[in-house]
Amino acid sequence: MTQLNEALLGILACPNCRSSLVVDYEASELVCAKPECGLAYPVRDSIPILLVDEARAPGHRRVEVSSDTADEDVTHVVARDEDE
Repeated sequence: MTQLNEALLGILACPNCRSSLVVDYEASELVCAKPECGLAYPVRDSIPILLVDEARAPGHRRVEVSSDTADEDVTHVVARDEDE
């Protein structure tokens, strides 16, 4: 993921709880800083997708599925981590 504009990051907030967001460059996500919420929003093509329906809940991981192996309507699958 490329660097996100610092001015943009300064005004963005979690759509669920209105807390600040922290960048996770390794996972290409913006993560809510409030531990009680903790939703992680994907960043695709340097565009934050700040939709609660698209967010990953804490303790879950996003697994990409290619369109040639899945239905065309499926873009991702959210799986529960093994250790939980």
